[in-house]
Amino acid sequence: MPMLAQEIIRIKRDGRTLGRAHIDSFVKGLVDGSWSESQAAALAMAMFLQGMSREEIVALTQAMTHSGRVMDWSTANLSGPVLDKHSSGGVGDKVSLMLAPLVAACGGVVPMISGRGLGHTGGTLDKLGSIPGYNCTPDVATLHLALQSAGCAIIGQTADLAPADGRLYAIRDVTATVESVPLITASILSKKLAAGLQGLVMDVKVGNGAFAASMDMATTLAESLVSVATGAGLPTRAWVTDMNQVLGTTAGNALEVMEAVAFLKGQATDPRQLLVTRTLSAELLVMGGLAVDEADALQKVDHVLHSGRGLEQFSRMVSALGGPTDFAERPAHYLPAAPVTLTVPASRSGFVTGMATRDIGLAVVELGGGRRQASDTIDPRVGFKHVVQIGQPVQAGEPLAVVHAADAASAERAQQALLALIHIGDLPPALTPVLVKRITV
Repeated sequence: MPMLAQEIIRIKRDGRTLGRAHIDSFVKGLVDGSWSESQAAALAMAMFLQGMSREEIVALTQAMTHSGRVMDWSTANLSGPVLDKHSSGGVGDKVSLMLAPLVAACGGVVPMISGRGLGHTGGTLDKLGSIPGYNCTPDVATLHLALQSAGCAIIGQTADLAPADGRLYAIRDVTATVESVPLITASILSKKLAAGLQGLVMDVKVGNGAFAASMDMATTLAESLVSVATGAGLPTRAWVTDMNQVLGTTAGNALEVMEAVAFLKGQATDPRQLLVTRTLSAELLVMGGLAVDEADALQKVDHVLHSGRGLEQFSRMVSALGGPTDFAERPAHYLPAAPVTLTVPASRSGFVTGMATRDIGLAVVELGGGRRQASDTIDPRVGFKHVVQIGQPVQAGEPLAVVHAADAASAERAQQALLALIHIGDLPPALTPVLVKRITV
């Protein structure tokens, strides 16, 4: 006999613990439509306000995982452990574009299910969407071929993968229940578990450009993700990393792809970006049994980066998913370029002491490089290049960044915005390490 939705809502509303049968009934109702929008919203709000135990979050995660297709790689003839990385999102965060091919070059298999950007954070799929022909939604046969030839494939979530999460997220988005650590945890991990992974590393950003602005919230989220993933049978580790400045030197879709290719060629190794990419890649190699310890793993990552094998795997992935076969050799030939560029000159001499990172991400959206609504079309050409780093000395008139825009008026607006968002002081600031905290079980 089916459970009444209102009774399940009442249990959580009153602060009691939901059993697995209650949660299974809720998730089934999300998929088959027997729970209305208002009922699902009411339970989401009750979960938001009353919180959830680890057992409840594990049960919700597993139920949403099994609400659709769970990937089975046993017939795919893959050559190594299936591994993945997920970031909570930031500005200029292009680590996935470098990590997936580097881990693949070390013997891992990375079927990375990524998302599109919404709000101030860029989406990995939007970045790859700037490559002509790249197919983010391949059929199963094409995906298997890409993983066999390249060892990695960065793709989008299909409708049959954790469909309960798709419906619940849409409801949370319009009912002010997005910012719930238990619900965020279940949402992220249901998709990762459905991808049939053997190891996951989480990059939880903290700072003024992150979803988690405070260290307390970032740590709570990271610990929840590691604990629940492990409880659901997926070995997971997490790093809390700094997002108080743009990661790397670009923000904007085609510009970030260009920087990622340059990184894999050894030409654009911004120290913070390099440290995050190497560290997260090494975690996956150890978890996948591809390295004996962190030192061995880092050595392997450095080898495939410097030998060009990471670039080779990236090139194979792009080609296997419909992009140009020589994209990695000639990215500037294929990536769309903005018709207008404008330098942002420093108004005074001194040191870069900080930046309003979230607002810089929103300035990219304002240029057309992100979405205000899910239905918006993105201009892949626009964004910021050569963004300065905190601690960097500058002279008056020297560039703080270069705006790439669709027209002169939007370029000038972005220029004025950045002048107010990048702060210059007389003394060099104390620098925050990019790797803040490692979280294990």
